[in-house]
Amino acid sequence: MRYYMHSVPGRLRIKIPAIKGHPEKARNIQALLSEIEGIESIRANTATGSIVVKYEPGRLLSERIPSILTENGHFDKTQTFSMDHAVHESSSKAGHVLSKAFCGWAVGRALEGTGLSFLAALI
Repeated sequence: MRYYMHSVPGRLRIKIPAIKGHPEKARNIQALLSEIEGIESIRANTATGSIVVKYEPGRLLSERIPSILTENGHFDKTQTFSMDHAVHESSSKAGHVLSKAFCGWAVGRALEGTGLSFLAALI
């Protein structure tokens, strides 16, 4: 089961697979979070399994919300996927592909006009 979390100041989206198709579980989480001072609104979507929490950044740290959900068995931080992770993973792959392309180009230029140019084309 994978969880997803995205945060900007004042807004936190958490995907909790357990609430997908389970309105009662979503209501339980909404009730739990509504007791926290600094939370302005909570919107659960049981079709997608996500909760959007709007809060006052000056009164509440966004990290506190997942901590409360974890303490109450609704969230597992170890199984969380975030956009930061996705961006890092994608940029690492792109960097690898670009470095291979650049090396191939550099070798091709270095061997241009030599008998080894055929080999360069294969790299």
